[in-house]
Amino acid sequence: MFLVPPLLGSDGSGGGGSDIPGLRFMVPNEPGGGYDITARTAARAAEEAELTGGIEVFNLPGAGGTVGLSHLVAERGNGRLAMSMGLGVVGAVHTNHTGVTLADTTPLVRLTEEPDIVVVPADSPYEDIDDLLADWRANPGSLPLGGGSSPGGPDHLAAMLTAGAAGVTPAAANYIAYDGGGELLAAILGGEVAFGVSGVGEYLDQIEAGELRVLAVTGGERAPGIDAPTLTEAGLDVDFTNWRGIVAPPGLSEAERDRLIALFTELHDSRPWQDALERNGWADAFMTGDAFGDFLESQNRRVDDTLRELGL
Repeated sequence: MFLVPPLLGSDGSGGGGSDIPGLRFMVPNEPGGGYDITARTAARAAEEAELTGGIEVFNLPGAGGTVGLSHLVAERGNGRLAMSMGLGVVGAVHTNHTGVTLADTTPLVRLTEEPDIVVVPADSPYEDIDDLLADWRANPGSLPLGGGSSPGGPDHLAAMLTAGAAGVTPAAANYIAYDGGGELLAAILGGEVAFGVSGVGEYLDQIEAGELRVLAVTGGERAPGIDAPTLTEAGLDVDFTNWRGIVAPPGLSEAERDRLIALFTELHDSRPWQDALERNGWADAFMTGDAFGDFLESQNRRVDDTLRELGL
C-alpha cells in the first residue's frame, strides 16, 4: 500500500484548493502493472504539487479488473473513492460477462495514452521482429505469448491485431493472460512465454537495465528513447495505442463529481505530472466528465467489434 503523507498549508489545511480528505485510489490489478504505476505516479505528483492532504493507493486485483470494478460500483455515493482503469477493464467486462459495466460508474478523466511494445528477455534468440514473425507464422501454437490483460484488453487486442496482420490466425495464437504487467514481467524473464506485449511505460527500467529487448512498437510512431521500429515499419498494418483514466462510484452528487474532476484537472496542469508524462513516455490524452463518458461508450463498441472481427 502506498500512502501519500498529509501536506499542510499555511492555515493547517491540505495544500490544494480541491483537496479531498481521505481520498482512496483503487488499483484493480496487481502491483507493477500499468494501472498501478499510473495511480502511484498520480498520487506522488499530487503530493509534490501540494494538491491534496493525502491519497491512499491500494490494490484489489482479480478477473482483469472486474473484481475492483464490482467493488467500486457497490460503493455507490462514495465521493472519496476513485479507480485507476483503462482499455483492459473495458475488455474484461466483455470476456468475463460481469453483472456490472463501466456504464455503472461515474467517469472522471482520461489521463494518458501510450503504445504497446513487443518484448523478449535479453537472452532471447530473437534479435528483431522479423525473426520472431518468421517462427510465429510457421507454428503459432509453439510460441506462447503473454499479455498483462485478459482477452479483450489492450495487450490481447494488440497481440491479436499483430497476429492477424502477420498472417497468423488469431485463434491459433497461444495467448496467456496475466493480471497486470508485474505478473507478465516475471513470466517473460522466467521464460514462461516466448515474448510479451505490454505498455511501454511499464518496462522502461528493465529496458534501460538491459533485461528486456524491444522488438517493435504498436503505435504509429516510434516511442521516444526506444530503439525499435513500429509494426508498420516492419510491414504490418497495425497502429494501436492504449489509454488509462479514472472513474468513481455511481450516485455521486454533481458537486462531488465536479470536485473530483477539479482535483485531477489541477493534477494534469501541474509541473510534477507533466514531468511524469515525459519520464514514462506517456502521451497527454486529457479528457473529462461527459466527454470521457462518451469515449468509454465508443471504446466499448470498439472492443466488441474487434473481437467479432477477429472471431474471438
